[in-house]
Amino acid sequence: MEMTDGNNVFMQMLETIEANANNDILIKEFDYQKDGLWYCGKCDTPKQAIVELFGSVRKPMCLCKCEAEKRDREREEFEQRQRKLRIAEMKKTGFPESEMCHWTFETDDGQNEKVKQIAKNYVENFVEMLKRGKGLLFFGDVGTGKTFYSACIVNALIDKGYPCMITNFARLVNTISGMYDGKQQYIDGLNRFDLLVIDDLAAERDTEYMNEIVYNIIDSRYRAGLPTIITTNLSADEIKNPADISKQRTYSRLLEMCVPVEVKGKDRRREKLKDDYSELKNILGL
Repeated sequence: MEMTDGNNVFMQMLETIEANANNDILIKEFDYQKDGLWYCGKCDTPKQAIVELFGSVRKPMCLCKCEAEKRDREREEFEQRQRKLRIAEMKKTGFPESEMCHWTFETDDGQNEKVKQIAKNYVENFVEMLKRGKGLLFFGDVGTGKTFYSACIVNALIDKGYPCMITNFARLVNTISGMYDGKQQYIDGLNRFDLLVIDDLAAERDTEYMNEIVYNIIDSRYRAGLPTIITTNLSADEIKNPADISKQRTYSRLLEMCVPVEVKGKDRRREKLKDDYSELKNILGL
């Protein structure tokens, strides 16, 4: 076959690639030749390939089996390191309170298996929840584990590679209130998280201004079609029939966005305080 100028250029490029490959794939002292090709002395697979192109037979170097497996291992290890770095960065961003990084399903005390299973089911079906923009509304008495199970969900989803954040309404409201401008941009910026958990609804100051900020935060997630998990000490009746009419649209919007889950049980905070107090009494000899 007659070589054209284009073919000559291609062959020159191929020779350059071969030369670089030959530099990267070295012949070692235990390698050997068979049928005109170099073979790896370790795995007995070829380190050269036969290629016929434009009537010319070439023998470029290639990875033997053990070198290819080594390359794949190194690539996988690199990707795992990069994933761990991304997860660590997401947890740093997603948990303003670092203690919550340790709140996982594995550290649960097993006092509320029903709610734990609901939380785990949410994680396992998060692709569908994200598609539908559906979250959870954990409501119930103080200290029953609402924040704990929310943090468990965030930890599990971050481990799966989803950007999430858990914060509380008081922190968000204080941050936004302290801004001279860019308030809406800050609120819209929360939509970079696939899941946003906001703790302690109704614990913020009860003013018209604060209520408006809370509504704007929730409405921004709603319009973006993104799931939100809310925790509150309010009762079911207080959520459905708020005494303050200005909160009706906020709670109504929440019920559109979230599946209500009542969290019952002992006040774990009070139990922990009792245990800590008993332990301190023993230490101090009281």
